[in-house]
Amino acid sequence: MEAGKRIVLAARPVGEPKESDFRIEPMPVPAPGAGQMLLRTLWLSLDPYMRGRMSDTPSYAKPVGIEQVMEGRTVSEVAASNCDGFAPGDIVFSPHGWQTHALSDGKGLRKIDPALAPVSTALGVLGMPGMTAYTGLLEIGRPQAGETVVVSAASGAVGSLVGQIAKIKGARAVGIAGGPDKCRYVTDELGFDACIDHRGGDLPARLKEACPNGVDVYFENVGGAVFEAVFPVFNNFARVPVCGQIATYNATEMPAGPLPTSALMRAVLTKRLTLRGFIVTDFAARHADFLRDVSAWLSEGRIKYREDVVDGLENAPRALIGLLRGENFGKLLVRVS
Repeated sequence: MEAGKRIVLAARPVGEPKESDFRIEPMPVPAPGAGQMLLRTLWLSLDPYMRGRMSDTPSYAKPVGIEQVMEGRTVSEVAASNCDGFAPGDIVFSPHGWQTHALSDGKGLRKIDPALAPVSTALGVLGMPGMTAYTGLLEIGRPQAGETVVVSAASGAVGSLVGQIAKIKGARAVGIAGGPDKCRYVTDELGFDACIDHRGGDLPARLKEACPNGVDVYFENVGGAVFEAVFPVFNNFARVPVCGQIATYNATEMPAGPLPTSALMRAVLTKRLTLRGFIVTDFAARHADFLRDVSAWLSEGRIKYREDVVDGLENAPRALIGLLRGENFGKLLVRVS
C-alpha cells in the first residue's frame, strides 16, 4: 500500500509554538469506498489563524484536538473517485489539513479551474486571504475616492490586496510592513503611495508624515504598537475593519498597552469611529462577486501577488513558526507534492 504522511498537534503551545508541539507520522493511503474520493494534496496554506486553533480557548472555531491532524486549507488532486461529479485529475479546494492524502465525500470541496490562474492562488489572492481583503475593505472599510487607507502587514497575503483594491477604488494607500525590502515591494511593485517600516523607529511621527490628511480607513491585521501609532491619526467617521491581531497571537497574557480603554472609547464617541471585527465567512454571500472582480483585476494586470513557497510537508511546522514571527514575504504556501 502507498505510504503517506500527516502532521498532528502533539502538544498545546505555551507562547510561541515549538517544533515539538507538532509530530509528523506515517499514514496508510486509504482506498475510497462508495461515495468517496481519494485526494492527493498539492498545496497547503499556512495562515496566522492556525495559532488560535492550537489553543484550547473559546473562539469562533473549534480548536484542533491533541493527536488530531493540523487544520488547514489545501489544493488537492482527485487521485481516485467513486463520488458523483468528481473525476481523477480534477483539482479541488479542500479543508483536509496537514496531510498528503485524505478521503472526501465531496462536502466542503470546490473545483478549481486551472485556466483561471495558477491553482495555488486558490489559497491566496483568489482564496480565503483574498476574500478577507475584498470583503473586509469593501463591506466595512468602504473606501471613497480621495480618502486615505492604511493597512498593516501590507506585504502579506491580505494586506497586499487591501492596498491594491483601495487604489482601484481611487483612495490613497499607505502600508505598514516589517523591513525595507518589504516596504520597497509594497510601493514599487504593488503601487501603494507610501509604506512605513514599523521596525524603523518613531512609527507615530512617520505615520503622521505619510498621512497628512489623516486616516479614513485602517485595515487592522497586527494590533499592539501599530494600532497605537495609527489611533491618533484617525479622522472623524474613520472605519476600522479588524481582521487580525498577530502581534498578540503568541502572548501568554494580554499586554498592558499605553492606550487605555477609556481613551479608545472616548475617541470612538467623539470621532464617531466604526471598529468592527469580522471573520471572512461572515460575507460568504459575496464569494461570487469576489471571484468575478479579483480574477478580472488579475487578468487586467491591476492586481499583483507574491507567494512564499516552502517545499515538503515536514517543513510546515518551522514555516508556521516563522510566519508568526513575520519572516514570510507574501502568501505562505507549502508545496506538498
